[in-house]
Amino acid sequence: MKASNSAVPKEKFDWTKVGIHLFLIIAVLLICFPLYYAFVLSTQTMEEVMVTPQKLLPSSHLLDNYIKIWNRINMGQLLFNSAVLALATSLGKIAISILSAFAIVYFNFRGKQIVFWMIFLTLMLPVPVRIISTYQVISELGWVDTYMGLIIPLIASATATFLFRQFYLTIPDELVDAAKIDGSGPLRFLWSVLLPNSGPSIAALFVVMFIYGWNQYLWPLMATNSEKMKVVVVGIASTIPTGTQPPEWNLVMAVAMMALIPPVLVVLFMQRWFMHGLLETEK
Repeated sequence: MKASNSAVPKEKFDWTKVGIHLFLIIAVLLICFPLYYAFVLSTQTMEEVMVTPQKLLPSSHLLDNYIKIWNRINMGQLLFNSAVLALATSLGKIAISILSAFAIVYFNFRGKQIVFWMIFLTLMLPVPVRIISTYQVISELGWVDTYMGLIIPLIASATATFLFRQFYLTIPDELVDAAKIDGSGPLRFLWSVLLPNSGPSIAALFVVMFIYGWNQYLWPLMATNSEKMKVVVVGIASTIPTGTQPPEWNLVMAVAMMALIPPVLVVLFMQRWFMHGLLETEK
């Protein structure tokens, strides 16, 4: 007796997944195309930039353009100043936010909730509203055109304080009681218990705050006067002439590409901790 050949049902082709993947690929291409186009322009001569229709393939003048603009605007000093600003502001924001959130959550003092809401309400004020008064303060302190004046006004962050406060509220009370029984003081509890558990949140905030500090334009423009204190975003703007002379877009895009490298490296290096921190924050 022959065994009957049972027909194996064929899987239906899922056009929904194909459509979703196609949509995502198109979205990625639309996002990446301006960056690619900027890179292409940074490899061309000014004559090639002005050609119509525009060439969409890299040219052979990449090194010439990058070396030329590097020497013209002292790119090394600009990158160094931006790195100092981004690192100092991000680390300062995290340190101050951890301490302020720790005080708000674990210490009982009169007006604690009022202090918290006063910190939170600073999010409602845009930076340009308070920038004149901040400049007057650093001017009276003699911090104009210094790293202190560039960094100190930017290291307070209500957003980071709020996020750390929300995270500390999820710490079980039993852990706090156990630390007290072991004889741990407030700073010991902060150093040995809270900070190790805050690692993912700190990493995620560091990436966001580093990019925030790196992209600062208005405050560095006001707080610095000399060429040696300018940051890279201000350097990009300085390569675009304000008169009737047409900008050298190939050199402008070369500066933009070099300014893009450090924050991209930070994101790539800390990507794992950054994503883990975002997931922990959502929980």
